Amino acid sequence: QVQLVESGGGLVQAGGSLRLSCAASGRAVSTYSMGWFRQAPGLEREFVAAIKWSEGIANYADSVKGRFTISKDNAKNTVYLQMNSLNVVDTAVYYCATYRRPYEWVPIRRATEYDYWGQGTQVTVSS
Repeated sequence: QVQLVESGGGLVQAGGSLRLSCAASGRAVSTYSMGWFRQAPGLEREFVAAIKWSEGIANYADSVKGRFTISKDNAKNTVYLQMNSLNVVDTAVYYCATYRRPYEWVPIRRATEYDYWGQGTQVTVSS
């Protein structure tokens, strides 16, 4: 059984930083590409970042490029999202997800290509 558990969300002032974690079980992050998505109230879930099953390749939404960094620790089977220079528009529930097929990467921004999702962690940025 695949489980993804996010943590690290919270309330932060604009300009601040947070680091989200996603602990995976039942599926190895060294085999499956992983993604972060977010959903703000009244809006659709949107792609934030993804990391390829192999090391070193990441993909970011334009809105977070240069501010957010996705990484992973294969030994801990955990994916991270370091978020810097946060602003109010980053307020959302953040979800991690695992790609539905191993050793694949494309298309990485499409939510329907992910089959397991975490419960989400709330990130609130105050002005």
